Amino acid sequence: MGGSVVVKLACVLVICMVVAGGEAAITCEQVVSALTPCLSYMENGGAVPPGCCKGIKALNSAAKTTADRQAACNCLKTLSKSYKGLNLGLASGLPGKCGVSIPYKISPSTDCTKVT
Repeated sequence: MGGSVVVKLACVLVICMVVAGGEAAITCEQVVSALTPCLSYMENGGAVPPGCCKGIKALNSAAKTTADRQAACNCLKTLSKSYKGLNLGLASGLPGKCGVSIPYKISPSTDCTKVT
């Protein structure tokens, strides 16, 4: 992974840690870690890496409570705002490509307080 990508992910992780609050068991660090294998796809498209779907499925399974789902949503929302190379169309379609249904769209405009 290139140096600039590592720096971007580190910045996003710090932002996510500031944004996340409440009693969620899921951390932004977990969200970023789960999505790291997906970055090349979310930037450039192409084939979805197998490790990407594994991370998305694990993250979806870990989001058991409303607080967990809202925390993951907030982290994804922050990531979608902060990571400039991200193709939002590819990012929002990724869960479906991995056979996972999430109750919100990955977008900077998502209202995560409405996620249940």
